[in-house]
Amino acid sequence: MSPNDNLKIFSGSSNVALASAVCKYLDIPLGRAKIDRFPDGEKVIRVEDDVRGRDCFVVQSTCKPVDEHLVELLIYLDCLRRASASRVTAVIPYFGYARQDRKDEGRVPITAKLVANLITTAGADRVLAIDLHARQLQGFFDIPVDHLTGELVLSKYFRDKRISNLTVVSPDVGNMRIASRYAAHLGGELAIVHKKRVGGSEVQAYEMIGETEGKNVLMCDDIIATAGTVCSAASLVKKRGAEKVYVGVTHGIFAGQALERLEQAPIDEVVVTDTIPLTKQAKEVGCIKVLSVADMLGEAIRRIHRNESVSSLFDNI
Repeated sequence: MSPNDNLKIFSGSSNVALASAVCKYLDIPLGRAKIDRFPDGEKVIRVEDDVRGRDCFVVQSTCKPVDEHLVELLIYLDCLRRASASRVTAVIPYFGYARQDRKDEGRVPITAKLVANLITTAGADRVLAIDLHARQLQGFFDIPVDHLTGELVLSKYFRDKRISNLTVVSPDVGNMRIASRYAAHLGGELAIVHKKRVGGSEVQAYEMIGETEGKNVLMCDDIIATAGTVCSAASLVKKRGAEKVYVGVTHGIFAGQALERLEQAPIDEVVVTDTIPLTKQAKEVGCIKVLSVADMLGEAIRRIHRNESVSSLFDNI
């Protein structure tokens, strides 16, 4: 009997292509399930494979429409739990609401904690996620969390490009730790941009610590949302004499005016992963390149299924 015979992977509707690629890596078929709606709009899910006593994984990014995909994940988890799966893991390549992780003013919720509680209550035994906005979000869950990072995929890509005269630029002070890790991985120098927010989606980068004159610049982050920060930082490093400007991020949300800003910004390449499927409009932006996290996810799932170390995946970044 193959070690994978007891393994089942199902997909929500948010990222079927990624779930299918994970199954291809593991050489198993995607689990069969029917996702439908009642006439009043309520979703109903029926799992069509026998999952009794099986180790089940549900792949679902809670990306736009966030609430719909989140509720679908919760229904999926409950469905598998009630179908007597031996263990249910919520595989969340992109975790929506992650940025609502604290009370930064009065009378606001901590929605990331609420969502973590909902996922646990729905029936998840563990969570597998990629680049939660803050690592401490793992503590919001009262179940085990395996936290992967897009650095494994992005670092390999940029290392293979062999970018000369590299400076890794943190587009804001809060991203300095990520930038310093990429600088260590890739052997580049480090610079930091200081930004000032002038509106809800407007950011102005107006000072920099470090040197970019005659350098090729790489800016890395976990998320591109409105692209205000990264585009402003790209304009600043260009004014300071940078040659080529590359951007690498795990989650390409591309909300609001993000795509228009990226097309107008002095950026040579924006590299994102497929944790969130690109929209038709994003696919038409020539500077955007997509890398797949399917192999990384598939290997993590294999190791979880076999009760092996997941963290050792990152020993040789």
